[in-house]
Amino acid sequence: MADEEVKKAKRVRRSVGPAMLFWLIVLALAVVAGFSSVYVVDETENAVITRFGKYQQTVGSGLHVKLPFGIDKNYNVDIKTLRAEQFGFKTIKSGRNNEYKNNIAEESEMLTGDLNIVDVEWVIQYKVVDPRQWLFNVYEREQTIRDISRSVINTLVGDRAIFDVISADRSTIQNLAQEQMNENFKALGLGINVTTVQFQNVVPPVEVQAAFEDVNKASQDMKRLINEGKEEYNKEIPKAQGEADRQIQVAEGYASERVNMAKGDVARFNAVYEEYKRAPKATKERIYLETMAEIFGSETKPELIDSELENLVPVKNLNNIKD
Repeated sequence: MADEEVKKAKRVRRSVGPAMLFWLIVLALAVVAGFSSVYVVDETENAVITRFGKYQQTVGSGLHVKLPFGIDKNYNVDIKTLRAEQFGFKTIKSGRNNEYKNNIAEESEMLTGDLNIVDVEWVIQYKVVDPRQWLFNVYEREQTIRDISRSVINTLVGDRAIFDVISADRSTIQNLAQEQMNENFKALGLGINVTTVQFQNVVPPVEVQAAFEDVNKASQDMKRLINEGKEEYNKEIPKAQGEADRQIQVAEGYASERVNMAKGDVARFNAVYEEYKRAPKATKERIYLETMAEIFGSETKPELIDSELENLVPVKNLNNIKD
């Protein structure tokens, strides 16, 4: 009896075991399929989907479904965060107190157009704008970015004199570098866009910095003196111009006055002449009398000498002379 029960129990276990195992496998596959077919894309990301290793599509943020068991794979790419590459220096520790390693000569030393050596430290910032290109088109992405950036900066610095690089053309070089880098990256299909090229430090080599500082100081003094001269010029020239305008106005007023007086004299003479033509004798006598009245009526008495007198020495009246 006991043997029969044991045999019966073994038969039950044999009949239940395979079925249970099958359903367990099915359940496990369902769980794996569920987890491998759902993925989440963050708000700052895009996801590139491949099917059997071939590009399928690019999707935005949110909860998405794909084919399970690795048939579809998603590669999330951050497209919002600014990425940066540093040249000529390196940030060793970031935080409240940043620590840097400077003077990386193999990156920073460049030859200028006037055959001087200058140390240039700069940083570029960029964003991924095409996740598909970023993932698949270029194998060594960061190294490619660094190589192109160094090539562009070296070319622009090599076209200019050292003082232009240090001061006058600094912002121009940064703008041109950004444009040329983007052109190169677009041609390569790297899928990025450079947003900023910023020079951190542009100085001559340590061995000649003192001499360059003296030259730079002299240049600044020259510019200061030129500006002071222009300021003085702008102050004095308007004053002189105003004085010249005033003198011109005075002269024009005097000329107008003299012209009007001359016109008045002419008009008066013409009036007298008209009277003279109508009555010459009376006019002549009137003019004579008016002239004599004017002569003898002045405060300073005239001295008259008859030109027809002979052998007569005129004696001045001395009655008014005081002892």
